[in-house]
Amino acid sequence: MKKIAVIGSSGGHLFVLGGNNPQALLEEIINQAKAASIEVSHIAFIAASTSMDHVTEQTVGTLWTKGKDGLLPKFEDRLEKTNDEAITECKLIADAIRKGEVDGLVMVSADPKGINAEVLKAATEMKIPVAGTGGSSMAAARSLGANVISSSGTTGSTNRTRAVGYVSAFASEWKQKYTPVIGKTAEVDSGNILKRIHLRSIMMSSLPAFIAMALTLAVGNIPFLKESVGPLFDTLVGALPIVVAVVAAKQVSGLDEVGIVAGVVAGVLSVNGGILGGIVGGVVAGILASYLLQWSFRMRFPATTSSLVAGAFGGLAGGLLVYFLLAPITLWAGNSIRQLIQVALDFNAILAGAIAGLLIWPAIIGGVYHAAILPIVLLEMETQGNSFLGAVDMVGLVMVSAGITLANIIAPKVKSEASVAAPGFFVNMVFGTFVEAAYPFMFSDKWVFALALFSAMVGGAFVGFFNARGMGYLPTFVAPTVSNNPFGFAASMVIALVLSCVLTIIVNKMAKKKETEA
Repeated sequence: MKKIAVIGSSGGHLFVLGGNNPQALLEEIINQAKAASIEVSHIAFIAASTSMDHVTEQTVGTLWTKGKDGLLPKFEDRLEKTNDEAITECKLIADAIRKGEVDGLVMVSADPKGINAEVLKAATEMKIPVAGTGGSSMAAARSLGANVISSSGTTGSTNRTRAVGYVSAFASEWKQKYTPVIGKTAEVDSGNILKRIHLRSIMMSSLPAFIAMALTLAVGNIPFLKESVGPLFDTLVGALPIVVAVVAAKQVSGLDEVGIVAGVVAGVLSVNGGILGGIVGGVVAGILASYLLQWSFRMRFPATTSSLVAGAFGGLAGGLLVYFLLAPITLWAGNSIRQLIQVALDFNAILAGAIAGLLIWPAIIGGVYHAAILPIVLLEMETQGNSFLGAVDMVGLVMVSAGITLANIIAPKVKSEASVAAPGFFVNMVFGTFVEAAYPFMFSDKWVFALALFSAMVGGAFVGFFNARGMGYLPTFVAPTVSNNPFGFAASMVIALVLSCVLTIIVNKMAKKKETEA
């Protein structure tokens, strides 16, 4: 296994581009190196408390090294003393290079004519390949005769893109196979970019934007605020494709800020395709950004240029694909899903609500909810800020869970169950989530499970009866305000809560009676 050493500092401009988080910066290099079967064997990295462009006598420096157990903040003091300690550490690295124990050198905003001089001298003597970032430091390394195989400035780069650049250069130099990874460890990341595409993850991560839209709708329903707040709702609706595109591009590319920029560009161009268009544009942008970054490094582009190519062209390609070709298709697909739900409601809203309520518990227990139902909820919300399935979610899941936990506070089978139920009931009511709070009671008693299904079915039927649309993930006293029928939605919530609570109390008392008789 080839071994490399890392030297340098948190730098000046680098400080605001990841250098202020030395552990993350160094772990990224280690992670990417591991993916190429390269070991980071030595580190001498100075992390300053401020940018190196604004050093004062009060500036503190920390020397990071590589120990037996991994990264180690070995020394911390005023920067001047830390620099002295770093010189000693660099001498050890220089000795390792001369002994043939180090095959390559990474320079991160290093000081080749000062603190790191001995390392550069050894690297030049042994002619080992050197890769790094930091315009002035890399220029100095070249002037000293170092075998520089890759160099770049830091503008536009991130910890990940720089690390990928370093390792790509070594992998190319040593003819080793390397696929950049996005996970915390190389072992858990297959490198297959298609496996990073998860609709559920994209939708869940985008949920805060939909909640913000729903809350804006609620505030906009207040008579004296309607004129001023109303336009904000339309603005947020128009921004949803951008939000999902950014999330998709970031997750798929694994390139942090570069992926985010690609997603913004793609999202802006994908707005006419709705949120499905945004997702498609973001996914394509993420895939292309990842491949373009790798291609750029293979072409020996500097890290700055590689990041710009990946973010700009990846985002443009993904966005333009949707803008000129796919927008009508994705818009049609989104509208078709909403129309299908409306057809079911027009046929028999009460029956549709009852079926949705009956199935929603098995859906969340079986893992179908977040994969299929939540995306449909968000698709419904895209045009009106609330959703029929969102209302069934709140009524059939959150309120039923709240009823079951409330019953176990009022009349538990065992006193200790009240302490288990109370936190869950609180979260259900205050935050409109954590329906898993009912699981201990549902899974331990088949009758509680059956009454949960029945209560959700009844609650869903009332949602259909009132033709109510709504949204979960909101406090119970706020949720009705986002509905098209606040009274009907609130009534459905109360019915599901009371019914599940009363039935659970009855089941608990029957169970206690049987235990007493036994």
